[in-house]
Amino acid sequence: MPSPRELLADLWAVLGGDAAALDQVTLTGDEPQLPSSFRVDAAAQVSIAASGLAAAELWRLRSGQRQRVTVDQRHAAVECRSERYLRCNDQPPPPMWDPLAGVYRVGQNGFVRLHTNFPHHRDAITRVLQCAPEREAVQAALLQWDGEAFESAAYQAGGVVALMRSRDQWQALPQAAAVAALPLIEITRIGDAAPKPWPVGERPLAGLRVLDLSRVIAGPVAGRTLAAHGAEVMLISSAALPAIPWLTIDTGRGKLSSFVELRTAEGQQTFRELIRGADIVSQGYRPGALAALGFSPQQAAELSPGLVYVSLSAYGRSGPWAQRRGFDSLVQCATGFNHAEGQAAASNGPKELPMQILDHATGYLMAAGAMMARARQAREGGSWHVEVSLARTGQWLWDMGRLPQGLAAPDITRDTIAPLLQRLPSGFGELEAVRHAADLSATPAAWMRPAMPLGSHPPRWD
Repeated sequence: MPSPRELLADLWAVLGGDAAALDQVTLTGDEPQLPSSFRVDAAAQVSIAASGLAAAELWRLRSGQRQRVTVDQRHAAVECRSERYLRCNDQPPPPMWDPLAGVYRVGQNGFVRLHTNFPHHRDAITRVLQCAPEREAVQAALLQWDGEAFESAAYQAGGVVALMRSRDQWQALPQAAAVAALPLIEITRIGDAAPKPWPVGERPLAGLRVLDLSRVIAGPVAGRTLAAHGAEVMLISSAALPAIPWLTIDTGRGKLSSFVELRTAEGQQTFRELIRGADIVSQGYRPGALAALGFSPQQAAELSPGLVYVSLSAYGRSGPWAQRRGFDSLVQCATGFNHAEGQAAASNGPKELPMQILDHATGYLMAAGAMMARARQAREGGSWHVEVSLARTGQWLWDMGRLPQGLAAPDITRDTIAPLLQRLPSGFGELEAVRHAADLSATPAAWMRPAMPLGSHPPRWD
C-alpha cells in the first residue's frame, strides 16, 4: 500500500504543486488510529497536510519564505471528527441525529439509510411511505418496499436516502463510471482576467475574501480551514434554511456569518455586491442550483474577474446521479463502504466508518484546491473553477487499500486528547474545540474570529 507520504506526493501533483515543497513536510504517527478496515487516518492526515502545504506555498509566493508543515496522524484523525469532541460551556453535544435517521431493513433482505436531520427531508420520507413519523411505523412500511424502488421514489419526493450496496453493486452502476472518470480535484480555467497581486498581510491568506455557501461539514470545513490561514470568510445562510446547530458552532470558528435571501431580488443584488468584493466563492449546492439564480461559476467570474469558484457535490458533476442530494453517511452506504466495513466486522448489516471522513477530507481538499487555484491566478491570470465530490473522495479512500487488523484499534476517547484541544470564546459561550492539525512553523493556523450564531453580521465586506 502507498505510504501517507506517497499519497501526499500524488495529491500534491494533482494540485499542480512544486515537488520541492514536499521536502518541507513531516508526517508523524502510524496507522491505525481509529478502528476501521479502511485507511481513514491516512486520508485525514494527507488531506489536512495538502491544505497546510498549499497555505505554506501561498506564503512562499507572498513572502519568499519557506516553512515547515507538520501533521500528526492522530491529531488529523481527531480533527476529522471534531464535532464529537466539541464542548460548549463544558457541555457535550446533543444527539447529532434526528430520531428517524439511521439504518432500516427493506424487502428482500436489504438495508437503506435515511438522513432526516432536516424537517423537509423527514417529511418527504413519511409522505412516500404514507406512515407516521415514528421508527416502528417507518420500519414496517419499508419492509413492503424493494430497496432500489424506495431509493428512487424518495429522491423524487425530495428525500435523501441510500440503499446499502456492496462495492461490486456500486461499480456496476453508470454513476460509478462517471465518478471514476473525474479527477480527485478538478481545477479548470473558466475566464480571462489579469493576475491579481497579493494583498499586504502577515498570513498566507491575509486580505483574501471568501464567501462560504455551505452546510453540514465538507463545505464548512473548507471555509474554516481558509479562515485558519488568515482569510476573511463570510458564511452566507438564510433564516429560512434549517441548520444543525452543533455543526454551525464547530465549523463556524473564524467566520463572519450573514443572512442573504438568494431567492429575492434584493438578496440577489446584495450577493452580487459581495461577489464583486470576493476572491473565492465556495459552495455546496447541487449542480446547477446556483446557476438557476444567476450565480454559476462563469456568471460569478463576470462579476469578479479573477475569482476562484469552488463547487462541492455528492456524486460528481456528471452521470445520472449528478443532481442527487447527498451526505457523507449516504455516500458511504451507496458506494460500498458500509457493506464492506460490516463484512470486516463480521456483522450481518451495515457498519459506518468511525468518522464522516468523506465530508472532512473533501473539505480539506476543497481548501487546498482553492488555494492552489488562487496561486495559479496570481501567476497566470484567469478565473478558476475547482470541483470536488464526496463520491470521488470515496474512490480515493478505497484505492488506498485496506487494513486487515484495522478494526482492532481502540477508539480515541476525549479524555486522551487534552493536548489537541483549545479553549475559545464564541457567541454561544466558551468552547473547547480541536486545534487545527496542520502545524506551520512560520504562520501558525489560528481563528481570529469567534464562532457566532447564524446571521450575526451584516452582509457586507468591511
